Amino acid sequence: MLDRIEQKIVDIIESKKDEIIAFGTDIWNHAELGYKEVRTSGKFVEEMAKLGLESETGLAFTGVKSYLHEKGSVEGPTLAIIGEMDGLPIPNHPDAYNGVSHSCGHHAQLTGVVGAAMALTDPEIKEAMGGNICFFAVPAEEFVDIEWKNQMMKEGKLGYGGGKCELIRIGAFDDIDISMGHHSSTGLDYGIINSTSNGFVNKTVTFKGRAAHAAGMPHHGIDALNAATAALVNIALQQESFRDEDSVRCHGFISNGGSAVNIIADEVVMQYCTRGKTPEAYKNASDKVDRSFKAAAMATGCDVVIETMAGYMSQMANPHTEVLQSVLDEIKAEGIYTNQKDSEGHGTGSDDFGDVSCLMPLVHFNTGGVEGSIHGPDLVVSDPYLAYVVTAKIFALTAYRLMKDNAAAAKENIADYKPIMTKESYIEFQDSMQKTETFTTEKLPIVGLE
Repeated sequence: MLDRIEQKIVDIIESKKDEIIAFGTDIWNHAELGYKEVRTSGKFVEEMAKLGLESETGLAFTGVKSYLHEKGSVEGPTLAIIGEMDGLPIPNHPDAYNGVSHSCGHHAQLTGVVGAAMALTDPEIKEAMGGNICFFAVPAEEFVDIEWKNQMMKEGKLGYGGGKCELIRIGAFDDIDISMGHHSSTGLDYGIINSTSNGFVNKTVTFKGRAAHAAGMPHHGIDALNAATAALVNIALQQESFRDEDSVRCHGFISNGGSAVNIIADEVVMQYCTRGKTPEAYKNASDKVDRSFKAAAMATGCDVVIETMAGYMSQMANPHTEVLQSVLDEIKAEGIYTNQKDSEGHGTGSDDFGDVSCLMPLVHFNTGGVEGSIHGPDLVVSDPYLAYVVTAKIFALTAYRLMKDNAAAAKENIADYKPIMTKESYIEFQDSMQKTETFTTEKLPIVGLE
């Protein structure tokens, strides 16, 4: 049963449902790529200002932190309620904005955070909780736009490709003790996400050959596309060397495959990813994939440059899900939304909530309200109330139950959690995965060339 404060939280969110849905619809219609969410972060700042909250901006380009109480002014743990801002490059989505779509569902996360803040900033509700709450808009969860990110790194403007990874690196999570996150999903009303997941590293691989007329004098050339093809075969032949329990995945695409059909390709660029259940597993897979690229270069006579970018850590399960479950039970008791599907076990996808979970407890859930394919051009918001308003209720009620009674439940969660890394060891590992290798092949003479 809801207590009086909890009922007030629900009532406030209900009274603001039109505003919440309008905000979500606006963000849906104006998706932006990671580290470029200028409009989105600006809209978040506007909403926080309406609630009387100041915002710390420009974190990892576009990240925003707004605190319920002035930062450092209260004792007790700080809970971050996190909403991601970025979209995906899906130009054929009917609602794409400058070629970018929120088929990832991040617009619903951010909307849920805004809706939760509308309730939790009420003076009575605010004073009924211990510790502090940070409403945190974060950039760049989707690991796309790799070449731009690589360039930013080369210019010293960026450390890591993932938004939460970069926020950890620059210290934006240093004052956070426990975090809450969300994802949109199809085929359910809501559920607990408490599964482990794969971690990964990304690669930009450039094969360099020699151009020649593909019909008249192909033997004068060195075909970089052949090297890329051989690399794919080599990687496929590695599959039996991966243990089943490590859930290894190796996948990618050719982003530049040559310039013309009648020219031997002198440069081919591949984007590639290796994933695994543990850092040890995906590092091992990464080394084998690198070996496959080098072997392909040697066999075809190409040179190859392998730029490896640290990706995301494997997500850790949280031993405490009872507070979140109690909130989902309240939603179910309303009788409107009852389809709960939890994510447990191991998932082979990745997201940078995994990086957060390496350092602190993560309370993680999903809601529906969308139909179609996640990350696909057919995803639509089918139930805005579920996608946005119910998400806000779950964020707000869970935060309250964690932070009431002088943050007793949050403190228990923090005390029982066993982080697998410190911030320092996390950065050390991530930095060790950032490297560029150049492999040069000795060129053979061209037969018949005087």
